[in-house]
Amino acid sequence: MTVRGRIFGRRTGDIDIPDVVQDEVIPAAMPMPAPSIPAAPPAATIVEGTGAPSVPSSTIAELRSTCLDRLDPAAVAVMSADRLRADMERLISEIATERRIQLNSREQRALAEELVFDMLGLGPLEPLLENESISEIMVNGPDKVFVEKGGRLVLSGVRFRDVSHLAGVCQRIASAVGRRIDESSPMADARLKDGSRVNIVFPPLALDGPYLSIRKFGKKAIDFARLIEFGALTPPVARLLEIAAKARLNIIISGGTGSGKTTLLNALSRLIDAGERVITVEDAAELQLQQPHVVRLETRPANLEGRGEIAQRDLMRNALRMRPDRIIIGECRGGEAFDMLQAMNTGHDGSMSTVHANTTRDALTRIENMVQMGNMGLPSRAIRTQIVGAIDLIIQVERQRDGGRRITQVTEVCGMEGEVITLNDIFRFEIQGDGPDGRLVGRYKVTRVPPASQSRLSYFGLERDWHAALEQATMP
Repeated sequence: MTVRGRIFGRRTGDIDIPDVVQDEVIPAAMPMPAPSIPAAPPAATIVEGTGAPSVPSSTIAELRSTCLDRLDPAAVAVMSADRLRADMERLISEIATERRIQLNSREQRALAEELVFDMLGLGPLEPLLENESISEIMVNGPDKVFVEKGGRLVLSGVRFRDVSHLAGVCQRIASAVGRRIDESSPMADARLKDGSRVNIVFPPLALDGPYLSIRKFGKKAIDFARLIEFGALTPPVARLLEIAAKARLNIIISGGTGSGKTTLLNALSRLIDAGERVITVEDAAELQLQQPHVVRLETRPANLEGRGEIAQRDLMRNALRMRPDRIIIGECRGGEAFDMLQAMNTGHDGSMSTVHANTTRDALTRIENMVQMGNMGLPSRAIRTQIVGAIDLIIQVERQRDGGRRITQVTEVCGMEGEVITLNDIFRFEIQGDGPDGRLVGRYKVTRVPPASQSRLSYFGLERDWHAALEQATMP
């Protein structure tokens, strides 16, 4: 590894080399891919490793620069992370000896780790991505990196060398999925290899340097058993949702940002029969379906000339020509809501999607407004009639004040009375107070009304199971 070469064009600035985050983790009573662990205070700061550096940061920066100059990019490209890390430690030791720089073993390992992360990963964010107790990473500039642990936001000790270092990481993420991010196109949605959702905002829209938000996806698949373990729902609610998925009811998952809509959609999708052809339509592909016959479609932004954009509406229309059994839309945000209703009304039973709304009633209003955004010119009554014919069940999820994500409503769409859509809350979560551990305590109020989808349940032989689940939910 002595051939001279440059891996990165930006190497200015200094950085204090942080240790991997090590603060106490807050329990995850929610549908999120983080294990349930002991509680920590609601506000905390993750501090860097103890022990002051034995050499000035300017010397560390010079050492880093020299290491990069001596590397061969072609050789680095084919190395494993472990091999590169070992070689970097040897190279750092050699250069330190040549220049008579006193480095302790901890600083050598930390600098080698930092360089490996820069070359093969996402720089200083790599330790945070590996930490399974962290569910979200929010970068508000090179020296302000916040993380979410158990529903609580804390400031990390991680920082980038400078704005150029952060910008390089953002551009690497975007280019990996065919997106571009620069001053002429300052906003982008992307994803990581594990499906984690990424949003990037660049200057001049971002005033303090690039902003980067990463919503992590756990390495372990989330199913209803784990959601029950997290406290997101109870076994009777899970059983009823399983029946709804098997009976091919059309389901909308509603909730606010970061409430766990996609996690719940992934859990529901695990119940789809392996023999069905499922087509997913997303802005940035993040669904993790486990079925063998899944066709994934992703939107495409416009190019530099403003041409070539493929929106969700275009993908929806094309999906209908691909012989789907079910269509799953990652999130409805605009005129594609009309195409979603059309699909649900034309034989694609069991389709699912998510929308942003605060209640199940608000979700229907949002869908109606989105259909009108598509300039269909339809009267409100016609749109509501389509909604009633298309949607069977709405599930409301909420991130509550204790940091927990929970299902708060399971509502059935029953029909119309005049101009109003009638709904029936099958389950509604009622808060009863705070527990000794600071977690909210509550129970589900159950409404035992004959289901509007009784004929569908009978067709699949699940009517008795549906009533059994409600019976179990009413037991003390």
